[in-house]
Amino acid sequence: MTPIARRHLIALALAGASLPRAALASRAIEITWDDLIPPGFAYAEIIGEGEVNEALDTWRPIYDANATVLNEVLDGAYIRMPGFIIPLEYSAKGVTEFLLVPYVGACIHVPPPPANQLVLVKAKKPWPNDQLWDAVWVEGSIRTQLDSTEIADTGYALRADHMETYIW
Repeated sequence: MTPIARRHLIALALAGASLPRAALASRAIEITWDDLIPPGFAYAEIIGEGEVNEALDTWRPIYDANATVLNEVLDGAYIRMPGFIIPLEYSAKGVTEFLLVPYVGACIHVPPPPANQLVLVKAKKPWPNDQLWDAVWVEGSIRTQLDSTEIADTGYALRADHMETYIW
């Protein structure tokens, strides 16, 4: 074997050895809603007593500063997480911007969860209007970013590269 051939062989071996790591780097990390709360914070510590309006039969929780404490480790991570859709922007093609919420009806029929339990999602491909009540998997890059919508304050923003129905 000539020295050039050996160098070429070594270069190919090194390139091949790095491929599995590169493939793993682009694979989404599966997270849960608990992962959005930084270690050391309990969900029970976030919600205060709240305000009750008996005439309208509503309860609006009062959150303390822990409601906006975000898990900075997730900033920039490529993740996959389940949730439910609360549409913000939609057309005949489907929903392109929405709140990803941890349970059905959050922000509509019940008070919104704290900001660190809400994800503002912008989807590359619209989610069909006829599947709005389905639980979904959302995959993409997540950012720790406090924001406010007409429905609720959010703690995270996600650019959805892929979405699919969540199968129980």
